[in-house]
Amino acid sequence: MRDVYERLLAAANLRSADGAVRIVAEYEPAGGPGASLFPPTVKVSGSDAAGYLRESRYVDGEQVEVVYLDQPQSQANRCEVALLDAVRRGELFVPHVEMRTEAQNIPVQVSNLEAPHRSRDAYFRDSLGAKGEAFDETPAGKALRDARAGDYSAFLRLVPSDLLYGVWDSHRKRRIAVKVARAYTSSIIGVAPLVGVRAAGRVDQLNLAGDTVQVTSEGWKELECAKAPKGAKTARMSEIGHGMIPPSESIGGVSVASVQRTATVSMAQLASLRFGTMSEELTAASRALLAAMALAGDRLAFAAPALRLRSGCDLLMVSERMEWVGRGRDGLPLAEPLELGGPQEALALFEFALKQAVTAGLEWPDEPLVVQPNASLQKAIEKSFQVDGIGEAEGE
Repeated sequence: MRDVYERLLAAANLRSADGAVRIVAEYEPAGGPGASLFPPTVKVSGSDAAGYLRESRYVDGEQVEVVYLDQPQSQANRCEVALLDAVRRGELFVPHVEMRTEAQNIPVQVSNLEAPHRSRDAYFRDSLGAKGEAFDETPAGKALRDARAGDYSAFLRLVPSDLLYGVWDSHRKRRIAVKVARAYTSSIIGVAPLVGVRAAGRVDQLNLAGDTVQVTSEGWKELECAKAPKGAKTARMSEIGHGMIPPSESIGGVSVASVQRTATVSMAQLASLRFGTMSEELTAASRALLAAMALAGDRLAFAAPALRLRSGCDLLMVSERMEWVGRGRDGLPLAEPLELGGPQEALALFEFALKQAVTAGLEWPDEPLVVQPNASLQKAIEKSFQVDGIGEAEGE
């Protein structure tokens, strides 16, 4: 483990020929080669129609069309959730901010490992510290708010995962806002997609009539007259979950020649991080610690033999390799195997890196920084848990 750490330490500070760690994996659909997979749907540019995100790319030297099965943002989220799950299992600890409350007697919590904008999310901007002050006015909140390109030490101490997966303080009016590029990038693509079709509809066992009904906060009822009362809300039965919906054609997934995942940990990005007046030794150890965290997150999220991206997109791993990618030689790229097995080895590497950083002077808390929503946010959260009449059924 020490040998891997020492190489990671040198790489994360650009003191060796290693410029990145790269992970390349190939998958096949759980249904077998050629079986349909369902990518995430997006709005097609220029229309409201649903489609898939596709682009041209060179694969093995050939220009082909690919479809995104999982984008970098989603892959980063999977790593963050995997790290948070490991924290809750007691396998490691990563400092994080957590908003805690309850609504309708149901516990509610959101951490920066789950929030869309990480520690800079509006959930935390609109939360309060232990003394009832706005989070941005707490010592921790001020430190994160006032961080700058030359000093990300507050992020390292309080929310280090933000430095791995990228963060942008876009919710606060400031001409110079914190903006950190991601050091870990991963995506999954399907090569040479053939787009399928499917018919989506709804069958009602009792074949209820598809009449128009009046909808109120108490429920729905048949119209007493041919026309609804003025100002009344009406809906078709199919819109409130009853009746038949005739099948209609829609996009039906893709069949691809291959499924590939590529992930990288950028040593150049890690080496660009500055931590104010920290010693050179602690700065170097901190960058290596972040690199080890990136590998732990990747292994926790993606080392398993099977991967579910979403309904209709279950994958089985066919092959995988982890490698050090270094400066080329004689016009050829240089890559060497990185011997790091499953999650347990990655967690051991992380703990070793943490110990080295602590020895060098890093101070990490052993509990999350807990905040609570302000009155406006609390009210909005509670409203999300309320049942308020009957809504429209989602499309099948």
